[in-house]
Amino acid sequence: MADQGFVISVLAAAITAGTPILYAALGELVTERAGILNLGVEGIMLVGAVSGFIAAVAFESSWIGLAAALLAGGMVALIHAFLTITLRANQTVCGLALTLFGTGLSGYLGKAYIGMPVPQPFVAQSLPFLSGIPFIGPIMFNHDILVYLSYLLAPLLWLFLTRTRPGLHLRALGENPAAADALGINVFFLRYLYVCIGGMLCGVGGAYLSLAYAPSWLENMTAGRGWIAVALVIFALWSPLRAMVGSYLFGGIDALGFYLQVKGVTLSPFFLTMLPYIFTIVALVAVMARRGGKLAAPGALGLPYDRESR
Repeated sequence: MADQGFVISVLAAAITAGTPILYAALGELVTERAGILNLGVEGIMLVGAVSGFIAAVAFESSWIGLAAALLAGGMVALIHAFLTITLRANQTVCGLALTLFGTGLSGYLGKAYIGMPVPQPFVAQSLPFLSGIPFIGPIMFNHDILVYLSYLLAPLLWLFLTRTRPGLHLRALGENPAAADALGINVFFLRYLYVCIGGMLCGVGGAYLSLAYAPSWLENMTAGRGWIAVALVIFALWSPLRAMVGSYLFGGIDALGFYLQVKGVTLSPFFLTMLPYIFTIVALVAVMARRGGKLAAPGALGLPYDRESR
């Protein structure tokens, strides 16, 4: 029973730790499906985290904090959209610049809030009936509302991409924007829209850290999760459902380090901290090797679209 309790604790913690990565990965997935590479996920998550935290403290409401994180993530992503879609700037360089910008901006805005608690953080709430299911219940149905929303978001996004006409248009933007334009699809407007939606989801991923996972603000509190989310999109082969599984897998590796320390396993804490990042590299190498170096990336990913050059 003790071992089962340990397994349940680790798996439940994997879901909690994987949720911010899942939100960010889904945001990046939507962006890349539209043909825009955004390496600024880490910076957008930090801006979302600090914006959500400041708004939650000011209005004493985590829901207002969440709305602020959505808005802030969308606004930062809008900068990326303007640079890469309108000005056709290099998407890799813009993404890296956005990460530096988000890191600096969040550090400046959050300086006065370091160490403060959130007045009303999102807390775990057991779902009636479902939380009583043996083994599965305590793992999946004893979390906060943002975790439950993420359960719905990934399958809904998969349905949107594979079963709806707007989803088909989104995939066309990333595969062949010239053909989509010829069919009357407004490539520029939709790319702006999906880049902003992707940024909003990344902002929620950051807000989850400051409003639920560790309800406080710490500088650089994303600790590289944005980069893991970018890698996870490749690992998941641009599928929302695979991204969901991968997020919990990465979250499990992250949580396992903590639980091994609690169990008294004599491993260096630095090695345990490195585990998620080591696993990220190993997973990417494994995916690349399995597919012979050929990934199912959108055909026009990272390429600026010039209507005049059709």
